[in-house]
Amino acid sequence: MPRKSPSVVLVGRPNVGKSTLFNRMTGSRRAIVAPIAGTTRDALARPVVWRGASFHAFDTGGLFGASEDPLHELVVQQGHRAIAGADLLVFLVDGREGLVAGDERIAGELRRTGRPVVLAINKTDDRRSQKSALEFFQLGFDPVFEISAEHGTGVAELLDEIVERLAAGGWRLVSGAATDEAVPEGSTEHPAASAADAETRIAIVGRPNVGKSSLVNRLLREERVLVSDMPGTTRDAIDAPLIWHRRHFRIIDTAGMRRPGRVRTGGKVELVSVSLAKESIADADVVALVIDASSGGVDLDAAIGGEADRAGRGVVIVVNKWDLVKSQDPQFVKTFDENLRHNMRFLDYAPIIHISALTGERAGKVLETIDKVAAARRTRVATPALNKFLDEVTAANPPVSPGRHHVRIMYAAQIGVAPPSFVFFTNVATTFHFSYERFLINQLRQKFGFLGSPIRVQVRRRAKNATRGRGR
Repeated sequence: MPRKSPSVVLVGRPNVGKSTLFNRMTGSRRAIVAPIAGTTRDALARPVVWRGASFHAFDTGGLFGASEDPLHELVVQQGHRAIAGADLLVFLVDGREGLVAGDERIAGELRRTGRPVVLAINKTDDRRSQKSALEFFQLGFDPVFEISAEHGTGVAELLDEIVERLAAGGWRLVSGAATDEAVPEGSTEHPAASAADAETRIAIVGRPNVGKSSLVNRLLREERVLVSDMPGTTRDAIDAPLIWHRRHFRIIDTAGMRRPGRVRTGGKVELVSVSLAKESIADADVVALVIDASSGGVDLDAAIGGEADRAGRGVVIVVNKWDLVKSQDPQFVKTFDENLRHNMRFLDYAPIIHISALTGERAGKVLETIDKVAAARRTRVATPALNKFLDEVTAANPPVSPGRHHVRIMYAAQIGVAPPSFVFFTNVATTFHFSYERFLINQLRQKFGFLGSPIRVQVRRRAKNATRGRGR
């Protein structure tokens, strides 16, 4: 069986430039970069493709050095787990600061792992750092690369060395896009070229401290992201692949989203974190909106759900911590869900699941429901079936428009999926009254499903001499 993709883990003290190098290598801005020691907490993973070879890079939190982050010990523990699973380690040091005791401690620990290590001296873009760079040769690693992650100097040579080391270690690196199933030397199996295209991207979103990271760890069945009672634990948007019943998912854990006014007081790191969370919603196929059962659906939950709805993503409402509130009263669930629906009327299409990420209760239903939503939002209705439906609906309930014109819907067609989008051609240029548009959407959903997905509707005047579309 093919092993996992080769992993290259970036390690070093806090604030030596690991996240900057990670972004440079992966060609992304997924890792938050800030001049604050301890900014990175979770181990970010992204594919890297270099000269036809592919591998995965991991950005870790800073080890040892000074950090005021109250979760620093948890960050170090996760860094050690990433190191233990590495195929190659890139040890990054700060050329401006020179060799310090923390670097020597990390060097000793990396040597004890027995894994290949490449030493990269960062920030060597001024004379002062070039002089102090000589100090790092005494660590005993060979070769040593002098780079500037910020400006890209020397990074190409570093990537060349990484690819050569992985190849020497027995990996036959797959040409083209990186996958999660790179092929080791001697294997005759190859990953499917379309694996990335077949992935369902799931963004786990919600307010701070509702249990998003706990849910991610539960779904992945590993301690992939940090979990703490302290709100704001997650900063970067952490993504990880998952295969469930032969379905390919990519789960993205995002930072907790607060009210805009409070985010502004949280500093640059939180501003970037929330921005990345919103980008993750826009990039997702399905959004799992996690809500704290003990507080129910509050206004901020509705605002976050609104982001997903406007982006046209599928939505599943995950009520976490259900073990803290569930009751023997058979009416409790009904009353809870009715109140939740009332607070989020615009998400009436989103299924609700009650779970406990802590105990695992009904957590398996999350992926099952997401899979159904992902399939539903890709559903395409045949034009004849759509127009037969239209005849039945409009005969009983003719269209209503804001104007005084008599409106007739001549025919309809589905013009897109994900989200399902329809155009209704009328005899006059108009729009539907919002209540009639909502009626049509509800009827479409009742007839054809579209579980968990918003539906988009357009109205156009039929072109002259156009014939009614019947499809094939």
